Amino acid sequence: MDDAGEAIVVALAASLDHARLRANVPLAPLTTFRIGGPADALYDATSGDDLANAVTAARRAGIPWMVLGLGANVLVGDRGVRGLVIRNATGGMVFDDASVTVDSGVIVRDLIRASIARDLSGLEHFVGIPSTVGGALWQNLHFLSPAPERDRTMFIADVVESVDLLLPNGTRTRVRGREMGFGYDTSRLHDSGEIALSAMFRLERGERMHLDRIAQENLSWRGARHPWLEIHPSAGSIFKKIEGVGAGRLIDQCGLKGHRIGGAQVSHLHANIIVNGGGATAAEVRALIEHLQATVLAKLGHHLEQEIAFVGEF
Repeated sequence: MDDAGEAIVVALAASLDHARLRANVPLAPLTTFRIGGPADALYDATSGDDLANAVTAARRAGIPWMVLGLGANVLVGDRGVRGLVIRNATGGMVFDDASVTVDSGVIVRDLIRASIARDLSGLEHFVGIPSTVGGALWQNLHFLSPAPERDRTMFIADVVESVDLLLPNGTRTRVRGREMGFGYDTSRLHDSGEIALSAMFRLERGERMHLDRIAQENLSWRGARHPWLEIHPSAGSIFKKIEGVGAGRLIDQCGLKGHRIGGAQVSHLHANIIVNGGGATAAEVRALIEHLQATVLAKLGHHLEQEIAFVGEF
């Protein structure tokens, strides 16, 4: 593994900034689960052009690659990831009246804070959800806000004006929000081989104190129902939504809240979340996922479809 990482660094040294290209980097600290082995090589991309260049360089060199954002919604295998992991550390954010154009590596939390500071509404209900803009676009980030003025599930698609994409052939294009193929937990990015480089969001004028109140209400509501990442690392919801019943409710009905395999445990707060109770391995998380699926199917007849992505070698 060590030799493979060093070979990748050598192969890409002429194309990428050598100071941001490293061999054999542990990935666990770069995920919200705090689980996983090392990447053969890791590169920190700090701009849209840099991100596109890194992807293109890996493709040309025939090196397997993947883009990693905040590291939420993924489980990295204990044996790590072969090839190049490109960490999306882009951070550009430009406001223009009631719109904002941001790099895909911008953390949604930071975008919300900057928007509220400018009296702009449209993103405040996503507060507390760990994601980069790229991850939000990938999954069509959504949240059912408890605020009285919001009586429906809010989707990031509602405020997406356009997205700049890197195509598989290395060219770039800009598409309208309606062309992103947004659905529940999905977008065109799942199947197209495209990479989101940046996005423009159309927002509305609001009153800062009002926006702060909504954000705090949403944050409090979420904090009371989801384990805090700082204390109980997790990857968010493990299984996709089952209309009318909910995956978490089914798991709870089977008496599996708190069920544990090694360091991996079903959260006592939310049964559709598995937490790293301390030293959990990817193998233990995967075994717990399979146990939940088998139990719910046997007892209730429902198949739980995995939402988080398995990455690397287990």
